[in-house]
Amino acid sequence: MKEEIQDTKDFLQNISDHIHYFVKDNVHSDFVLPVQIFLKFLFLAVLVLLVDLVVKFLINSFFKLFLDKEKYPALKSIYQSKITNSFAHLMALYFANYALISIFWRHRKSYALLERIVDLAIVLVVAGMLYRSLTAFRNYFVIKQDYYRIMAINAISETVKIMGIFVFSVVGICVIFGIKGTTILGSLGAITAVLVLVFRDTILGFVTGIHVATSKNLKVGDWVSIPKYSIEGNISDISLLTTKIINFDKTISTIPTYDLLTTEIKNLQVMSESNTRRIKKSIYFNINSFKFLNDEDIERLKEINLISDYLEEKSIEIKKEKESIDHKDKTINGRQLTNIGVFRHYAQRYIENDPDIDKKGVVMVRQLDITPQGLPLEIYCFANDSQWEHFEVIQADIFDHLLVASKEFDLQVMQVSVKV
Repeated sequence: MKEEIQDTKDFLQNISDHIHYFVKDNVHSDFVLPVQIFLKFLFLAVLVLLVDLVVKFLINSFFKLFLDKEKYPALKSIYQSKITNSFAHLMALYFANYALISIFWRHRKSYALLERIVDLAIVLVVAGMLYRSLTAFRNYFVIKQDYYRIMAINAISETVKIMGIFVFSVVGICVIFGIKGTTILGSLGAITAVLVLVFRDTILGFVTGIHVATSKNLKVGDWVSIPKYSIEGNISDISLLTTKIINFDKTISTIPTYDLLTTEIKNLQVMSESNTRRIKKSIYFNINSFKFLNDEDIERLKEINLISDYLEEKSIEIKKEKESIDHKDKTINGRQLTNIGVFRHYAQRYIENDPDIDKKGVVMVRQLDITPQGLPLEIYCFANDSQWEHFEVIQADIFDHLLVASKEFDLQVMQVSVKV
């Protein structure tokens, strides 16, 4: 192996000498040195390009044999991120570093300059390889459709890129000027507070990305609602600093990513995936329209199929109870049916029999606290279709019916009167 390396060095030095003496014998003395350096540099560049092409061809040919993403997702992600190209560039630069002394041994100043240029190129290629490695991780989880890990990789990659730019800039400066890295890094303590202030959003975004990925509360594509900003839509992108949300009116809202950690966010994706959506809406009734039902009212309402059995059963119960009490002719004595109570039972039966209501979820009609606007009667249930336009139709059909049906019970729906 040592003999082969020595033979290569001798070969390169021999060609360098041929170039050197050829220029010396055929070029004017005033231009000999720059022409010699230019031709030797051109020779070195051609060698580096050939090595890069050969290594790239061999590596990519190997990876192309395993491009089936289902069988070899890791190799597929590496190939897509072009890490193989960065590796080929790195091998070519190492060869350039090795070949420099053999080609430029007669030109020490040029050798020193080119050596620093090659070292700087190696630093840049290593930085590019690191960034492409992060892309490879992301591609791998895209293939696996692990969206929570993708968010974590996005947060980490953005942070690593920003910090990497700083670190590789320091290394690059050290390489160019030939100074020790400890000299620069030692002075960073004095500006730590400034760096923390500058990278505040970056740090918060990084922490948020890790939290979101580990808690698995949010991911790209989720349907979310953010009351603080009056935003409701689907998350289209979560990056280190900003999160984009496509609103249902086709506009795009952008919020700071760290708000995902500090702001109330409703994730409605579970509702969408279960194909159910909550209906929670109230009808306000005028309390002055409430009354006890007399026998005539009960007989009239018995013609309503949904509550005829209920009214028959309750009428018998109430009559039996009144037989044992004093002043049974007085309406207020003992239990009585009310128009609001019977209507509440009717509304309960109506939504229970609605084919568009999810029977596995909660189905409830309840009274809320009395307000100056009247008594709210709330409908609480779940539609079995979460698609927005279908949901609105289902909800509207229910309340259209109940609002009109309330007149049959002599109930008055509250509304603001407008004086003309």
